[in-house]
Amino acid sequence: MILNNLKPAEGSVIRKGKRVGRGEGSGKGGTATRGHKGAKSRSGYSRKIGFEGGQMPLQRRVPKFGFKNINRKEYVGINLDRIQELVEQGRITDTLDMEVIVANRLARKNDLVKILGRGELKAKLKISAHKFTATAKAAVEAAGGEVITL
Repeated sequence: MILNNLKPAEGSVIRKGKRVGRGEGSGKGGTATRGHKGAKSRSGYSRKIGFEGGQMPLQRRVPKFGFKNINRKEYVGINLDRIQELVEQGRITDTLDMEVIVANRLARKNDLVKILGRGELKAKLKISAHKFTATAKAAVEAAGGEVITL
């Protein structure tokens, strides 16, 4: 190893490119490669998403349609066949309430739960949820269970 052949390890030195705005003598002084005037030449410039150079942007040109109900309630649906599956696995015994639903990751603790009627239920269960479809309610009661609306 001699002083004239020392060089840094491969990949340790990252060249940042030309240093701009460091005087006229560098050839990159004055406007510092930004051109003259305009928003892009100024500090603090950041282009807005969807900006089209002052032309009316697409999201404002396209007409809006439909209706968004701000009072809509979103329910997490749980079907009877999924409940029967969990009963057979032994994860649900005699009651299905919010604690059991959250424990089995069928819904989160602040979700509204609706029991849906797909599949069939053979187990006698006491089910408490926020909503039930008519077919689900009939199937639970036919199996000898109880329905409790929260």
